[in-house]
Amino acid sequence: MSWDNFLAFLTTLFSFDNQYPLLFTQFYFWAFFAIVYAGFALIGNRILLRNTYLFFFSMLFYYKTSGLFLILLIVTTVICFFSGKAIDLTSKPKLRKFYMILGVFLNLAILAYFKYAYFFTDLYNSLFQTDYEVINYIAKWSNEVIRKEHFDSSRILLPVGISFYTFQCISYVLDVYRKRIPHTRNFLSFGFYVTFFPQLVAGPIVRANQFMPQLYKKFFLTKKQFGIAVFWILNGLLKKIILSDYIAVSFVDRVFDNPLLFTSFENLFALFGYSLQVYADFSGYTDIAIGVAMLMGFYFPKNFNSPYKATNPGEFWKRWHISLSTWLKDYLYIPLGGNRKGKIRTDINLMTTMLLGGLWHGASWNFVIWGGLNGIGIFVYKRWRKWTPLTKMIATLLLFALFCALEMLFHQPIWRLSVVWSGIIFIGTFISYIRHIITRKDPIRWMERVWGIFLTFIFITFTRLFFRSGSNLDPKEASSTAWNTAKNMVNQIGGDWDLSIIPSIISTYKYVVILFLLGMILHWLPDRWKRWYRVNFALLPIWVMVIIVVVAVFVVYQFITADLQPFIYFQF
Repeated sequence: MSWDNFLAFLTTLFSFDNQYPLLFTQFYFWAFFAIVYAGFALIGNRILLRNTYLFFFSMLFYYKTSGLFLILLIVTTVICFFSGKAIDLTSKPKLRKFYMILGVFLNLAILAYFKYAYFFTDLYNSLFQTDYEVINYIAKWSNEVIRKEHFDSSRILLPVGISFYTFQCISYVLDVYRKRIPHTRNFLSFGFYVTFFPQLVAGPIVRANQFMPQLYKKFFLTKKQFGIAVFWILNGLLKKIILSDYIAVSFVDRVFDNPLLFTSFENLFALFGYSLQVYADFSGYTDIAIGVAMLMGFYFPKNFNSPYKATNPGEFWKRWHISLSTWLKDYLYIPLGGNRKGKIRTDINLMTTMLLGGLWHGASWNFVIWGGLNGIGIFVYKRWRKWTPLTKMIATLLLFALFCALEMLFHQPIWRLSVVWSGIIFIGTFISYIRHIITRKDPIRWMERVWGIFLTFIFITFTRLFFRSGSNLDPKEASSTAWNTAKNMVNQIGGDWDLSIIPSIISTYKYVVILFLLGMILHWLPDRWKRWYRVNFALLPIWVMVIIVVVAVFVVYQFITADLQPFIYFQF
């Protein structure tokens, strides 16, 4: 490589270019990380210098992914730093509360402006029959200052990762207010906490009380820890590129783009394929982030725990995006009253948390519906688990009869799907009841668990219909487009089925089917098996590990698609 080519490469690496974002799946990221890691190794255990160094490169990383939105990240960091300082240095309770409210309000105001301007404007227009349009006042004022139409003031773009770093900052302000942690005296160290690049744009959401103590520890990495870190990085890349991207590009995206062009079976399989895709994509990012951070001696909390092993919707949310679900529990559900103020108030708190959790994911009604459905699922299960086998059987029989009546009266695909779903549940509860009256014993544990996993996976998959339908859409049209996509898919899945063509469809998409089955089998492996091969990989000799890495990278390269596939949660 000539000197001019090398300079051109460095220019591409360290300047903002939409064509070369620093994604974990891009070569440019790993070149960037190699340079950062080399400097990190030279700094050693000079802690303040190390934190400052990583803060600088984390901001550079964000600039590479988001351009001038780096200014917004810096503003948020400054607000949270001085809010925490003001709270901690004030002894008067009312003044401490004022600074806390001010810090949280400013964070939420910034988030609301950039993420929810279209949603709230559309809601206001619908309620009051007005026709207000969204204007990017920041872009407009900036153009006035520079006296040039440089920025587009007709639309508001969503900064990458704003939901993640905003929630991270809010947790810091609230934890300082609750006296769980002292405020951070050094701005550079605090900036490093907020902007640390592995998890900056898509989580996990790292709490200050979990991460801050690590800022002042010396670097320490054993051979086993190094092996575990490499394992997580490879695991994440394999999930993202082989499972998520290949399934998405080869099948799922095609169906969701135009459901009416595909058969009932293809629409149904696309739904299940998306469940694996979104898990492989998001958990793949988290795996890589955990591995990259671990190589530098920092540790993130677990963000996924085999969520499709959940036996009910409540357990699912204890296994899926754990950093968000625990954040919502600690900073929203419990402050609202949690389960301390009676059943009705508990249900209201639960539904409020799930609806706002849905809205956190996206500024359109489809995400609110998705959050509400999950809330309903948790609510129903909490009642269901207290019923006797007879009560469960009678309830599901009545529900099945109701949906049968609705289908006969209206002949709508949604009622036909409901008949099938309620019929499956009724059969399960009927078998359970018959066994109960014959043996008078509790259900067989493993059968009960398998049945719970089966029903929960189906339920979660169908709620994802609303989640996927509105993803990656312009906020101006997200709600209407998502609703039409969801409606078309329901109509197709609940329409007439031609079972004779299913074998040919499976043959056409045989690689997608194989990857889907392989992915689900790996997901459902016992945790102790996964722990065994993870630890044994970490204990391998370095030269063997290098060979495995080379082979894995070669395999991954074979699956890389022509189009860049950003991580799904970048949009949040």
